[in-house]
Amino acid sequence: MEILRYLQTHLSPFQLSVVRLAIWLAILAVVFVPLERLFALHKQKVARKGLLTDLAYYFLNNLLPGIVLAYPIYYLGRAVHSFLPWHVHLWVSAMPVWLQLLAGFLAAQVGAYWGHRWSHEWPVLWRFHAVHHSAEEIDFLVNSRAHPLDMMFTRLCGYILIFLFGLSNPPNRAGDLLPIIIVFVGTFWGFFVHANVRWRFGPLEWLVATPAFHHWHHTRGEMTDRNYAATLPWLDRMFGTYYMPKKQWPEAYGTDTPVSSNLAVQLVDPFFPPNKNGAGRPSAVRTSEASTS
Repeated sequence: MEILRYLQTHLSPFQLSVVRLAIWLAILAVVFVPLERLFALHKQKVARKGLLTDLAYYFLNNLLPGIVLAYPIYYLGRAVHSFLPWHVHLWVSAMPVWLQLLAGFLAAQVGAYWGHRWSHEWPVLWRFHAVHHSAEEIDFLVNSRAHPLDMMFTRLCGYILIFLFGLSNPPNRAGDLLPIIIVFVGTFWGFFVHANVRWRFGPLEWLVATPAFHHWHHTRGEMTDRNYAATLPWLDRMFGTYYMPKKQWPEAYGTDTPVSSNLAVQLVDPFFPPNKNGAGRPSAVRTSEASTS
C-alpha cells in the first residue's frame, strides 16, 4: 500500500499507466512463459524474432487507443443513446444486469468479427492489419503486434452494436461497464489464443476460441481468411469461415504481404498504397468451401 501511495503521489498519470502495464506484462510472462516451455507447440526461443517489436506494441497499443478512443466512444454512445426510441431504453433498463452484460458481450463479438473480417477483405484495411500477420513465430505476446489504427477500428466495430441496441447506458448505469469488460476479456483471451501451446480442448472448442483455432488464422496461405472470431468460434460457423482440423496444426506462420521488420516503417507504410511489387492482400475468403470440423 505504501508503494502504491508513493507512486500515485510522485508519478504522472501517464507514468503510472506505464508502471501498471509493466506489472501486467510481468504477470503475463510469469503465467505464459513457463507454459510455453512445458507445453510448446513449436520449439522457439523466448527471445524469438520480433520480440522487441512486440514489446513496443504492447505499450503503444495499451496507451494510445485508450487516449484516442475515449472521446469518440463517449460521443458516439451519447449520440446513439439520444437517437434511440424511449421504449428501447425502458426495455434495456428492465433487463437484469447479467442479461445486459451477456447481450452486450454477444453484440460486441459480432461487431468485432465483422471488423476483423473486413480487415482481411478490404485492401485499404488489410494494409494495416497485415502488421499483425507478419509474425513468423507465434507466442502470447504476438497478441500485442497490431497497428494502432487496426486495433482501434476493430474495437469500434465491436462497440457500435452495443450502442445501436441501446446496451450502453447513461453514466452510473451497469451498461457503462461493458466497454471495460469487453476490452479486459478480449485482451486476456487474445494473449491465450496466441500462446505457443499444443493444448486441445475437445468439445469445448465448439464454444470458445482456443490456440488451435486461432493459430490456423495465422498460418501462411489462404487459411488466413478463416477463424475471425475473437472468443466465439461458432460465429465463424454461422458465417461460413470456420476451419478447424481435428489433429493438425499449422507448420508455418506469416503473410505474403511485404511487411518491414522496422517498427517505425510498420507504423507509416500502411498509409501508402502498395507499389507494383507488393504482394497485396491475402486471398479472398472461399465461403463456398465446406468447413472442416
